[in-house]
Amino acid sequence: MNPPALPASLFFYIKQTLHQAWPVLISAWASIAFGVIDTAMAGHASAADLQAMSLSVSIYITVFVGLMGVVHALIPIIGQHFGAQRHAEVGHAWGQGVWMALGLSVVGIAAMLVPDVWLSLSSGIEPQVHYGITWYLRALAFALPAALVFRTIYALGTAVSRPKMVMGINLVSIAFKALFNWIFIFGKLGAPALGAIGAGLSTAIVSWMTLAAGLWMLKHDTFYAGFNLKLYRPRWAAQKELLRLGLPMGGSYLVEVCAFSFMALLVAREGMFVTGGHQIMSNLVALCYMMPMAVGIAAASLTAQAIGANDVHRAQKTAQAGLIVVFVGAIATIVLLIVGKPMILAVYTNDLKVAAIAAALMQVIPYFHLCDAMQCINSYLLRAYKVAVVPMLLQIVALTGIGLIGGWWLGFGPAAGSLEPIIERVMPGAPIGAASLWLMSLIGLAISATLLYGWYRHILSQYRRGLG
Repeated sequence: MNPPALPASLFFYIKQTLHQAWPVLISAWASIAFGVIDTAMAGHASAADLQAMSLSVSIYITVFVGLMGVVHALIPIIGQHFGAQRHAEVGHAWGQGVWMALGLSVVGIAAMLVPDVWLSLSSGIEPQVHYGITWYLRALAFALPAALVFRTIYALGTAVSRPKMVMGINLVSIAFKALFNWIFIFGKLGAPALGAIGAGLSTAIVSWMTLAAGLWMLKHDTFYAGFNLKLYRPRWAAQKELLRLGLPMGGSYLVEVCAFSFMALLVAREGMFVTGGHQIMSNLVALCYMMPMAVGIAAASLTAQAIGANDVHRAQKTAQAGLIVVFVGAIATIVLLIVGKPMILAVYTNDLKVAAIAAALMQVIPYFHLCDAMQCINSYLLRAYKVAVVPMLLQIVALTGIGLIGGWWLGFGPAAGSLEPIIERVMPGAPIGAASLWLMSLIGLAISATLLYGWYRHILSQYRRGLG
């Protein structure tokens, strides 16, 4: 008689999480590289182009990330089907996800074609900047359906532990994005110099190329043949399941990104140089966020597979591994940010005023990133259990109520300037309005991370009792 198999060690689950997380991380970095490339290239075109791009991206990211969060409901749903060996259900869920992505695109396009509604939060926008924002968003509206449908392919590959092909597609897309940016922003190879508008046009072209590559992958990779992937007719029961989980997930995504989007719109009141410095800070925060997001997605998909297989030990250990990896990764990221600060600023801009403001704001980024990373991983672990409503409500209170509204109140509202003594100690040289927003966002993230971890422990306890 063979002895019973011993439970795998924590190191095994850390290794498994890292194995799935690194291609997700590379893929995420490739996606965020679009914004980094746009910011860097527009920053070397003109300050007006940088402001137009900054505000446009803030609006687009608000729309896209919120809708993407709804589509990402496919990850725990497909992950649990895959863990339970329900392969036919994997194919059906993906097909329904495509229909949902197309429907969400209509909503997103409508929101992006009314830039004046968004810009009402800002004041003093110059006509040249307003023109750039309008046409940049029109180009990105054309990109949105392709980007959301590609996210269903991303969700499928991640949920079944096959993220490398999507990673490869995203890496190749960076080269095309840089090429088309060079052509359309600066007017190369006979094209007109479109500035920020050219960045939007290049994103639209590359988004459709990326979707075509993803569909080709699904058709020709034999691994996916067993799922019988087809675009079945929409089923209301399946759409309800997706929306029941996806809407609060999208709400959580939206709460997180809205804080940054509305921060950019408020900071625009302090002028284009402060806007440029704030945009560099926002880009860095977003780039750093990709690490905990990638590990969170990997840990959530592996945890969902364990839940589908009714393996409580594997689910708990996978989640624990994700928490450890994110904490260690956050510390390493902070060290890189501190050591590489001069080089980072040189890459982003050659404008000394913009660089000085960005450098002042970056003084708070180590604390910000650590709190951001921990609240991120806990939110993803909860999604593995298909728990999204309470986390969304907790994030609304912490990130919107305390972070965004509190930052507006103390930075631009009735209590503007109240944090000036603290800012002079923590972020000397930073503009008061922008610095107030970043400080209050940091407090909101710290509260969110604490509350989400407490709720995850509560859900885990309930899950154990349910199986016991």
